[in-house]
Amino acid sequence: MGWTQVGGVIRVAVLACALGAAGSAAARTPDKLWLEARNRAVSRQHSNISDVARKAMPAVVSITTRQDSADVAPGEEPQRGIGSGFIIHPDGYILTSAHVVDGASEVSISIRSANGYVEEFPATVVGEDERTDCALLKVDAPRKLPVLKLASASHVGIADWVVVIGNPFGLAHSVTVGVVSYLGRTDVTPNGRDGDFDYVQIDASINPGNSGGPVLDLHGDVVAVANAVNVSGQGIGFAIPIDIAKTVIPQLKTHGRMRRGWMGISVQDFSPEVAQAFNLNPRGRGVVVTDVVDDGPADRAGLRTGDIILNMDRLSVERAHTLRWQVAARGVGQHIRLNLRRLGRPMTVKVKLEDLPLVEAPPATLASGSTPGEHAAGARSVLEELLSPVPRTQSGRSGGIPKAEDGLAAP
Repeated sequence: MGWTQVGGVIRVAVLACALGAAGSAAARTPDKLWLEARNRAVSRQHSNISDVARKAMPAVVSITTRQDSADVAPGEEPQRGIGSGFIIHPDGYILTSAHVVDGASEVSISIRSANGYVEEFPATVVGEDERTDCALLKVDAPRKLPVLKLASASHVGIADWVVVIGNPFGLAHSVTVGVVSYLGRTDVTPNGRDGDFDYVQIDASINPGNSGGPVLDLHGDVVAVANAVNVSGQGIGFAIPIDIAKTVIPQLKTHGRMRRGWMGISVQDFSPEVAQAFNLNPRGRGVVVTDVVDDGPADRAGLRTGDIILNMDRLSVERAHTLRWQVAARGVGQHIRLNLRRLGRPMTVKVKLEDLPLVEAPPATLASGSTPGEHAAGARSVLEELLSPVPRTQSGRSGGIPKAEDGLAAP
């Protein structure tokens, strides 16, 4: 009988606890449960960002350059510049932006050792490519160096978090965080420079000295290289997809420059204006050939002005910018097969790519109302007027934070 009474008390107590738990769960509304789950996710994300920055820092370097000039008066120090870079091979290969080391007579890099102290090494410029603004450096270190993994810009999407590490204003290993604002930004050109730009736009802070530093995803992999900033805005930074750099790096190491495939044509995106200028069907697609270089590879293969390129090696061609880069990246001596349409009839043309001439005529442009063959200045975008590569020059100073008169245009 006693066991029955005790058992009854236990059952009542358990039932009371269960009812209490049910009442507590009922009090937590769906909105509250969602908020708690979101807060836990945000907390994990912040912890992940911290881990990414901490693990990446040993492979991020600060770059200092010296530029000797005949314009320097006696007693004045030569111009010095600052920038960022990151180690991509344990033997001491470093990736940075070409404009960071452009014209430098001396280049040195600073690395934070595992013990926390800073080591400085002289660096050699192995190669550089102005059109992609990529440069490859080499240092001789007494040990294997930590590296960052090169991933792909396709690993991030709009509104994904990214981490930027660099040397803004000489403040080494500074970390900023932001999101991807846009992918595939091709309508801007830093300082009006023509190049193979296909920018990742980010809102993480990029300042003078950040150029050449890594943009990392939440796995700690490099997805882009910090490169340019809108000097009149805030939170408008641009980075070169690491995919472009990965194409350029082997050629910089082998040839000291990128040997671009070239077929000798100018192309534009298909648009109603271009269709009208060349008497094409306005509902077409593809990329329109607007100019052909005499006796160039395309001319010898039979391409003509007004041809519409639809495919390159069975890959659909939708943008002129993409076609230009694919041809350049394919390399010298390679063959490509173009599917095109001429006067409504399908055609296939095989072109052998040659080395890009040292001096090439500027691409033909068409403005509204222009006729084929005319070179009309297209309208510049507002961003193009404001965008510039992240400045890196410190005039006559060996270190410290530059002042405004140094010409460093911070965003």
